[in-house]
Amino acid sequence: MKRNIGFLTALIISAAFAGYSETEEHLQKSFTIGSGGKLIVDVYGGSIEVTASDRKDVAVDVYRKISMRGLDDQAREREELKKHVVTFNQEGNTVTVRSQRDKTLNWNNKFNFQSRYVIAVPKQFAADLKTSGGSIKVADLNGDLKAHTSGGSLKFAGIRGPIDGHTSGGSINLADTDGKASIKTSGGSIKVNKHKGDVIAKTSGGSISVDDVDGQIQASTSGGSVSASLPKPVGENRLETSGGGINVAVPGTAALDVDAKTSGGSVNSDLPVATVGEKKRNALQGKLNGGGTPLVLRTSGGSINLKKL
Repeated sequence: MKRNIGFLTALIISAAFAGYSETEEHLQKSFTIGSGGKLIVDVYGGSIEVTASDRKDVAVDVYRKISMRGLDDQAREREELKKHVVTFNQEGNTVTVRSQRDKTLNWNNKFNFQSRYVIAVPKQFAADLKTSGGSIKVADLNGDLKAHTSGGSLKFAGIRGPIDGHTSGGSINLADTDGKASIKTSGGSIKVNKHKGDVIAKTSGGSISVDDVDGQIQASTSGGSVSASLPKPVGENRLETSGGGINVAVPGTAALDVDAKTSGGSVNSDLPVATVGEKKRNALQGKLNGGGTPLVLRTSGGSINLKKL
């Protein structure tokens, strides 16, 4: 059974200046729902901001703006906004927000359409977020998080649960997170700070910085440097880049099997790695403190530095 709970209000403000027109719209919707629910957002363009707190409802605010350069036609702008439909729905403990663009629209460079989805949810909640063009920010959520944007950055803070994040063109930032994280960008940097759990981080065009991670790391980039601090190395940690250097810091007491190679630089270590076989300028293979956890480092265009944390 589908239920649509809450009261929807819309405020439209139009402003006209010489040769310029702009119309704004604010949609509001609220749903009575307790912890343990799920939020689904699937929108055509626009940024998404989700914040969790000790509340017992889901509150959705949608801010939209359309402007026409060189024209003063607010009636036309309001009509165009109506064609860009936003729907709200609750089914059981799942709240869904969707938007879609009328395929008959033929916008040109005279139209500038912007939208922002600001949503507050209970702390214990799951989220599946998707936008075709905009950034995604999520804070203080306890639950599974999936986020996908075709053109914008991802920023997650205070998440307690598995993270699956993908952007086709933007940076990714994780801070104070806990749970297995799989993050990927086709064109931006990745930064992870204070994370507990395994991390898989991939970028096709940017640097990767992983600081204070308690878990296994798999990090690779096709065009940038990689740096990592591993206070408690576990599993197999593998860091790779095709176009930059690698800097890794580990405790002096860490028991590691080190396998480091570069095609375009040197390998340096501040730690007493007992090498296996012939010592080479561009490679280091050996055991630290008797060996144990594998640490694999690979770069095609830079130096590798192993430092004491």
